[in-house]
Amino acid sequence: MSVRVKLTLSYAGFLMLAGALLMAAVWVFLLRYVPNRAKLYDPDDRPEGGVFPVRSALLEVFAPRAAAVLAFLLVFGLVGGWFLAGRMLAPLTRVTEAARMATSGSLSHRVRLPGRNDEFRELADAFDTMLVRLEAHVAEQRRFAANASHELRTPLAISKALLEVARADPDRDTGELIDRLHAVNTRAIDLTEALLMISQIEQRSFARQRVDLSLVAEEATETLLPLAEKHRVTLETEGDIAPTVGSPVLLLQLATNLVHNAIVHNLPERGTVRVRTAVRPETVTLTVENTGEPVTPELASTLTEPFQRGTERVHTDHAGVGLGLAIVKTIAHAHDGALTLAPRPGGGIRVTVELPATTAQTGG
Repeated sequence: MSVRVKLTLSYAGFLMLAGALLMAAVWVFLLRYVPNRAKLYDPDDRPEGGVFPVRSALLEVFAPRAAAVLAFLLVFGLVGGWFLAGRMLAPLTRVTEAARMATSGSLSHRVRLPGRNDEFRELADAFDTMLVRLEAHVAEQRRFAANASHELRTPLAISKALLEVARADPDRDTGELIDRLHAVNTRAIDLTEALLMISQIEQRSFARQRVDLSLVAEEATETLLPLAEKHRVTLETEGDIAPTVGSPVLLLQLATNLVHNAIVHNLPERGTVRVRTAVRPETVTLTVENTGEPVTPELASTLTEPFQRGTERVHTDHAGVGLGLAIVKTIAHAHDGALTLAPRPGGGIRVTVELPATTAQTGG
């Protein structure tokens, strides 16, 4: 049976029960006190005289009327309960229709249930919120798949073209061809590994332990110091001990990506990269900012999207695969943190990672 039928029968059943209890109350508090035998009254005591009605006579009159009343209550309960149940379940019907549309692939619709804030309104609002997030997630996944396909197709197409040239000219020196194929193949491998890393991080299957974010930042800057010297970029590090809980490997990858991007996408000469850690009441932060060309707020807000590159990235030997900040964002979210990007007034960009703080005693 449907929920509407069950509610209808429930309403009718309760109405019948109330009617039966009412009839029982009439019997208990009224009819039971009526005598079973007829009584004659003295005309002197009762001027009107006559015979007092007995219980059997009253039952003969009362029982058919009581049965009629119960029959009416049954019909009234069924009909009224059917309409009342339909009215009560109408919001749930709208949510059900929206769910059916979602299963068919349409995520742009919303329930938008009007009325007061009751349980059905809360359910509809929660369902609408889920649809908004699901639509955004699906759109992001489609965009990510399209960009990944495009990025992977490029090195494969280049490799195919180089091999076709080598086949057409067997006498050509293969040294240059091998070098170019090696570079293209390395880029394709890096891209594939980055995609796999993002997929693994999103599953949150890594072990967590106490990590000092300041030590992680220091290790990342020391590792990338030769690259900074090559690009004539000055690295500056400062900050407090910033304890958090997470994966040391992933947090090191996060810091390395941020510092690497800050070095590569900097001024041609005499650039600066500042790495700072700080402690707040409930969070710890890692801030990496660099000098460089002015960045608009609109461009800064899109740099964390997969395969999004600034215009200067295409012309550098360390352009990467366009997933550096996307990996940073994924790692931050996997650690229940947040990533924000903001342009610096004098040029360049400031990237801040905020993670939950832990006490210094955590982890021993």
